[in-house]
Amino acid sequence: MNINWFPGHMSKSLREIDDRIKLAGAVIYVLDSRAPLSCINPAFDEIIKNKPTVYVFNKADMVKAGELASLMKRFDTPTSVAVKLNATNSGAGKIISEKLRELSKDYIAKKQEKGVRAVIRAVVIGVPNSGKSTLINNLCGKGKTVTGNKAGVTKMQQLIRVSDYLEVVDTPGTLYPKLDNYFVALNLAFIGSIKDEVLDIYGVSLELIKRLTELRTGLKERYGIEPSGDAEKDLELIGRKRGFIEKGGEVDLERAAYAVIDDFRKGRMGKIILDRLS
Repeated sequence: MNINWFPGHMSKSLREIDDRIKLAGAVIYVLDSRAPLSCINPAFDEIIKNKPTVYVFNKADMVKAGELASLMKRFDTPTSVAVKLNATNSGAGKIISEKLRELSKDYIAKKQEKGVRAVIRAVVIGVPNSGKSTLINNLCGKGKTVTGNKAGVTKMQQLIRVSDYLEVVDTPGTLYPKLDNYFVALNLAFIGSIKDEVLDIYGVSLELIKRLTELRTGLKERYGIEPSGDAEKDLELIGRKRGFIEKGGEVDLERAAYAVIDDFRKGRMGKIILDRLS
């Protein structure tokens, strides 16, 4: 099964984001806590490495805290810090402003020496459906951006004033031009960063069942079944348990496939991190 979705506007967006980051004072990198390592776009590695960067592990309530903490440690450097939150919770973004000021203390000090108010301009980046716009609305305390629980909602960049000391640039969610790593591509499909319309949902659901079987979690908790090691057989069993039966007694496998993916995305299978922890 081939997974790749890179619409034309993303290529343009990558170039524009590249330019924005070069001119910005800081970066807010939004990651989905269910697959944070898979959300890292290598196209940005070089241009952000010396920028004050706050890595935001969003949707942290959907994973196990201990496992997430071990991943977050990898992102604490002299120029970056990791924070966890759920962007839908009111006031959750306050810590980001605080961390940006700490990381930008040298810049702020230089401005103060000149008697100038230091305004940090931070570019917000991340894969589609990671929660960037929701986070910005949280920072601002009001709905200034367009949000939606699907990939590809933000189509253009927006400059938004958060406070007298912070401005943020919202950018469209972007993927890599070519998803060579199948493990990463699957993770992005599982969490909804790739449009379902371009995916083989049946095939993706089978891969998700295989992954959950490897992780030894999710299937029994949600459906009360012991994984058999045969994803097709397990999907059919799930469909029967959910009552997705067509005329003649056959299971509606497409409906079952969508249900499995939806159950995972909505956290009904438990708190699960898809990335390899070691």
